[in-house]
Amino acid sequence: MNDTYKSSGVDILAGEDTVNRIKDYAKSTFNKNVLSEVGHFSGLFNFDKDKYTQPVLVSSTDGVGTKLKIAVELNKHDTIGQDLVNHCVNDIAVCGAEPLFFLDYMAFGKLDPEVASEVVKGFSIACIANDCVLIGGETAEMPGIYTKRDYDLSGTIVGAVEREGVLTGNNIHAGDLLIGFLSNGLHTNGYSLVRKVLQNSYNLNDHIDLLNKTLGKELLRVHKSYLKLIRELKENTDVKAFSHITGGGIIGNTKRVIPDGLKIKIHWGNWDIPPIFKLIQETGGISNEEMRKVFNVGIGLIAVVPQEQEEMTMQVAISQKEHAIVVGEVE
Repeated sequence: MNDTYKSSGVDILAGEDTVNRIKDYAKSTFNKNVLSEVGHFSGLFNFDKDKYTQPVLVSSTDGVGTKLKIAVELNKHDTIGQDLVNHCVNDIAVCGAEPLFFLDYMAFGKLDPEVASEVVKGFSIACIANDCVLIGGETAEMPGIYTKRDYDLSGTIVGAVEREGVLTGNNIHAGDLLIGFLSNGLHTNGYSLVRKVLQNSYNLNDHIDLLNKTLGKELLRVHKSYLKLIRELKENTDVKAFSHITGGGIIGNTKRVIPDGLKIKIHWGNWDIPPIFKLIQETGGISNEEMRKVFNVGIGLIAVVPQEQEEMTMQVAISQKEHAIVVGEVE
């Protein structure tokens, strides 16, 4: 028997089936700015530069890490795409940008069109919610790299902001407040440690009384998008900078926007640590320092605002059904 591409582990027909399955999901996100069809070599986007005086394009690329292992083990793939889009959107929104379009890359050990379409369904749900377009992507089958069930994802978001609206934190001063907004659990960070700690003691389908749900359901909670909240804060307050709390924790991410010569002080007792973090810490015997370095510990976004705008910031949060807490200040 002669060798073929399929005998080496790559099925071209499965790839074509996947494209056919995902077309409608991608098209559901399209708007008048999209000039290309699904399946073209490139995504064409008619950027409306007349909306801006000095437009600045803002981009970010990310993945979802080993949270993917949870999705694979539970055979639930319709939320992981939402995680990726929301994570990427947050990363440009904190710079002041509005998302324009998103591109994805999916690599499988063995391409399962149904799994791929569920992932893309998640992309489309989040793109619609974040007012951006799923304009294109790439799907690869790589049997020499991944096991049959495993896959990996990455995404790139492109957005725009008026040059004078870019949030850099350059105008931050001592005395400014750090106002935190609650996370939706783990988001997409720290899962390698989570899996090492919790899956040695629990099954993903175990109901955990502390969580009031199964462990798997908690671990697949969708990474929250803060885009709408950020829009409102930009519009109604003199916010100076935002920090998206991902790997590195509150201090590791927030110090990135603090000018040289200043530092941040965090009041760790100002908010209740969500149950999932307590479960991880107690099960693994993890120190406070390590928890705060690896996880968001309940705060997914921080806004740096002048002291006199604390009340206004709180009011904006309430209008967006978000819970705001003063978590520290700039010194």
